[in-house]
Amino acid sequence: MKVEQIYTNCLSQGAYYIESNGEAAVIDPLREVGAYIEMASERGAKIKYVFETHFHADFVSGHLSLAKQTGSQIVFGPTAKTDFKSIIAEDNQVFEIGDIKIKVLHTPGHTMESSCYLLSDEKGEDKAIFSGDTLFLGDVGRPDLAQKSEITEQDLAGNLFDSLRAKIMPLSDDVIIYPGHGAGSACGKNMSTETVGTIGHEKATNYALRADMTKHEFINELMDGILPPPAYFSENVRLNIQGPSSANVVIKKAINPLLLADFKKLSANKNTIILDVRHQKEFVKGFIPNSIFIGIDGGFAPWVGAIIMSVETPILLVCDKDRLHETATRLSRVGFDNILGHLQGGINTWDANDLHTIYSISAEEFSSIYAKDNSIHIVDVRKVNEYNSHHISGSELFPLSNMDNHHDILSKLNYNFLHCAKGYRSVIAISLLKKQGINNVINVEGGFDAIKETAIPLSDFICTTTL
Repeated sequence: MKVEQIYTNCLSQGAYYIESNGEAAVIDPLREVGAYIEMASERGAKIKYVFETHFHADFVSGHLSLAKQTGSQIVFGPTAKTDFKSIIAEDNQVFEIGDIKIKVLHTPGHTMESSCYLLSDEKGEDKAIFSGDTLFLGDVGRPDLAQKSEITEQDLAGNLFDSLRAKIMPLSDDVIIYPGHGAGSACGKNMSTETVGTIGHEKATNYALRADMTKHEFINELMDGILPPPAYFSENVRLNIQGPSSANVVIKKAINPLLLADFKKLSANKNTIILDVRHQKEFVKGFIPNSIFIGIDGGFAPWVGAIIMSVETPILLVCDKDRLHETATRLSRVGFDNILGHLQGGINTWDANDLHTIYSISAEEFSSIYAKDNSIHIVDVRKVNEYNSHHISGSELFPLSNMDNHHDILSKLNYNFLHCAKGYRSVIAISLLKKQGINNVINVEGGFDAIKETAIPLSDFICTTTL
């Protein structure tokens, strides 16, 4: 028996390859399926099943492409309804893969069709559970992604409480947990950086699995502090229900070179986004007016989804030629397929006199300015939990995901000094503000990691304001 986790850091997502005696299964595959097919081919195995734990909201799955290319069958849990041929399994239904078995455990709560898959070995002993977005390490799935309006978040949270206690907590402490996501995913709020755990450890440490917890307490704790889901989540669910096209279709669009004149003509459409994916240090030196920065070397795909929001948005790429394939692949993972092409020759094709820049200062320069005038307006664009852990005294928290809510405040001040953790998100934020005509912004290079090494006073005052 072979179990392999294929973890994608950009999405904080775990897919799984399982194999026994010449047969294999894949759980929650990404949209680009070549790696799974190659893995099976190298080992002389045939992929028999593609198991989906639920209709994913944060990424587009490769279930349909993988089934078409391998002849495998797609399996969803009870209550799922797809627009393509699939097996809608019953609770406790068992599937055989070589000499091992996988049992479907219907665990509604994250979504109504959410299911976990319990793996038993050749001796029939329970070895591992693939928990999808039902149970994470340190957390459980958010209950606010229901696709039917009559199902409330509280209803789902209550279902999740029951599912965890009826289906997962009774398992042996030594059963391995293979979760759908880890720290950084928007599908939970308190996930561990570890990507493999055990039932026993989670029962001992996970707040949601406390033995003495009431359902009312569970619902309240689960709902507390959940930020609204990114807008693209519902569109990804729709794509996964319909059955998305191959990732190769998106890649072909991205590698389409556009001459400068054609690029400018297409960018004249007010709905089109010019997306610059270079490193932030290059972007600040010169970028095309009205373009936005989301660098490929950061949390690219989730930020594209959170900021551009609609997967239908036409996108023009400014990208180094050797990063085009990677950029398109990562856009396809979150369903942003409407890529019109890339600027042939990159940023060097554009008139240098027509490029805009971002004024950036070092943490040391910032510290000197603060020492002379601690009333300057400092904007922290990190997440609430990061800010609450430690921040600059007197700074305001305007999370990047909610930046639109603060345009009026920022536009009225003389200067706004923006920082994030390391210098990636602050450049995203400033590019968005400049696109809206707000230019009184200064970027602090290196972010909070660099700032905390200076003499600037820090605070751990907890932000309780609605953002």
